[in-house]
Amino acid sequence: MSDEEAIKSAMEAAPPAVAKNATVMVANEQGEMRTVRKGTNGFTCIPDDPNSPGPDPMCMDANALDWVAALIGRKDPPPGKVGFMYMLRGGTDSSNTDPFATKPEPNNNWVETGSHVMIVGAKGMMQGYPRDPKPDTSQPYVMYADTPYEHLMIPVQPPEVPTR
Repeated sequence: MSDEEAIKSAMEAAPPAVAKNATVMVANEQGEMRTVRKGTNGFTCIPDDPNSPGPDPMCMDANALDWVAALIGRKDPPPGKVGFMYMLRGGTDSSNTDPFATKPEPNNNWVETGSHVMIVGAKGMMQGYPRDPKPDTSQPYVMYADTPYEHLMIPVQPPEVPTR
C-alpha cells in the first residue's frame, strides 16, 4: 500500500477530528514501525493490515501505543498507563481468550467485532463487565480476560465513512 493509501486507511479508524492531526505509522514485513505522517495531537493511527480478512485500522493514544507494543513484543504492558483506542471500522476476527491466536481453533473462542473503542492497560479495574469466553459483542465486554492484555471492548456506532 502506498503512503497515501496508508494515511487514508489509518484515518478511517477514528473520528475525523482525531484522525486529521494524528501520526500515521505503518509496519514493515518484520513488524518494525515507520512514521508516514507526523501528527500533533498525541494519537497514532495504523492502517488496515492487508493480510487480515477484514478492515482493522486502529488509532490510539500514547499509553495505548505502549500497550500495543508490549502485546506485539509479548511483554507485560507498562503498569499505571491506561490507554484509549479507536477501531471504528471494526476489527479482524480474533480469539477472545488467546492474544496470540492467528486463526480459529477449537476452544480459542473466535469472535467477530464491529465498530468499537477499547480501554487498555486497566487490568483489574473492569469489575462488573462480562468476562465470558464467548461474549455478546453488541455490548461492552472484557477481551483476553485474566491475561496481562485484558482490556475493555466497547461497541459504538461509527460516523459515516466514505467507501473506498
